[in-house]
Amino acid sequence: MKILIIEDQQELLKSMVAYLESENYICETASNFRAARNKIEGFDYDCILLDVTLPDGNGLTLLAELKKDKKTDGVIIISAKDSIGDRIHGLNLGADDYLVKPFHLSELNARVAAVIRRRRFEGQNILVFNDLVIDLVAKTVCIQDKPVDLTRKEYELLLYLASNKNKVVSRMAIAEHLSGDGAEVFDNFDFIYTHMKNLKKKLGSAGYPDNIRSLYAIGYKFEV
Repeated sequence: MKILIIEDQQELLKSMVAYLESENYICETASNFRAARNKIEGFDYDCILLDVTLPDGNGLTLLAELKKDKKTDGVIIISAKDSIGDRIHGLNLGADDYLVKPFHLSELNARVAAVIRRRRFEGQNILVFNDLVIDLVAKTVCIQDKPVDLTRKEYELLLYLASNKNKVVSRMAIAEHLSGDGAEVFDNFDFIYTHMKNLKKKLGSAGYPDNIRSLYAIGYKFEV
């Protein structure tokens, strides 16, 4: 899962990145309005953590632009203001949640996970695809009640395909999801082929049918 953290307080930003990366999220950052706008326009995120007060603009303006463009990224507003009016205004603009500074990083993590579940998986903690079961809280995968040992990238790849079940996802979209904006530096998609090959091999060895279809020069589709 890929997260954009928009925050100008550098110490808080570093703490958020360190904690969320330890929870296996891919984190990208922006410390001002202009950088945040460029990130939002160029990439899709599972969740955006949005500070309201930025040195060169207002975070709520970014939220309004995001909703105007009909983007589906989840948004949690992070603000030092704890007033009912500010909360209502942010939520009415389309934010999924509102978190007041200072906060515990464990609470932030729980709220991020909840937003992603609501946005991507209809609020479910457990995803079931016949004999394949993905536990979003424990971050485990089982086939016929037996655990499948996946690497972090393989798990993220499977989850991304599952969240887009029966849809074709391009190789670039997968690259961006697994590597963030660093995907632009890759000359080819060999690393995707490697992860995909290993994932399919592990699922097949555990007895799950090969329902990840490869579409030449286009991408992949998880058929269920």
